[in-house]
Amino acid sequence: MVPDALAGFARVHADLVVHDEAAGFFRARHPAPGRRVAIVSGGGSGHEPLHLGFLGAGMLDAVCPGQLMASPHNRQVFDASRAVSRGAGVLHLVKNYTGDRINFGIAAERLAHEGIDCARVLIDDDLASDSPESATGRRGTGAAVLVEKVLGAAADTGLGLRELADIGTELVSRCRSLAVASAAHRTPATGRSAFDLAEGDLEWGVGIHGERARRTETRPALDELVTRMTEELLTALEPPAGDSVIALVNGLGGVTRLELYGVARQLAARLDRWGLVLERVLVGDFVTALDMRGFSLTLMRADPETVKWFDAPAHTPSWPR
Repeated sequence: MVPDALAGFARVHADLVVHDEAAGFFRARHPAPGRRVAIVSGGGSGHEPLHLGFLGAGMLDAVCPGQLMASPHNRQVFDASRAVSRGAGVLHLVKNYTGDRINFGIAAERLAHEGIDCARVLIDDDLASDSPESATGRRGTGAAVLVEKVLGAAADTGLGLRELADIGTELVSRCRSLAVASAAHRTPATGRSAFDLAEGDLEWGVGIHGERARRTETRPALDELVTRMTEELLTALEPPAGDSVIALVNGLGGVTRLELYGVARQLAARLDRWGLVLERVLVGDFVTALDMRGFSLTLMRADPETVKWFDAPAHTPSWPR
């Protein structure tokens, strides 16, 4: 299924992307001319439009898709990075999962042997996995989209590798996400659910690979649910009154746009009550878990420069603005 899907994506978006099928990566057909540092990301298939949908001018230079819910191979990352390197280095945007960290790390070591400078921004925004019980720490989830957009615009101004890595690390520190689900995704090959939930139950803090949350609880009304999620995010970020935020209301694959806009309304009302300025909000499916019946909220504290970079043009298959 994955090879067919990737070939279909390449055919549909041939005006924007180039598919190196043998090496297993995609690159932007028309990268921004002012960029000196190439930006490369990737991850398992099944989370579309992440990351392939954000490949192109203003965002990513290359994307390495893995198999279903699996990290790309280090060879893919190495070949992709070498193919798009402009001589000023390559920046890897890596979600905090063991396989991704290992494979992007091996690729970075191989690039160093080739004389290609490489840096990494580790995306670890998921509040639900912020626990001493988690061996790898917070998972990388919805913040990946916002970081890819803002860093892509920053790279288009001609900034160097270390500057971009520092900006990316700072951006991640200002992002937190939380996801809930009322039904698991179904495995495409079998149609079976990754886990079972009783009618009326909710997984609080679900992962994007079908990971169970730390707790299952009775599903509250939407206003109560969004209130609790927002309060957890803001408690973690600690924005002062009057601060600006960018929000992502993200469907995990099985929630309608109608419902997501209802969530967005509730989120905006809670941010208003906290005295925060909602500068921008994205609503839709951006980081999915196949057809999981759930959604995530991501907040990023945003200064004027961050908002400016967020608003900069991007020409990719899935960026909506």
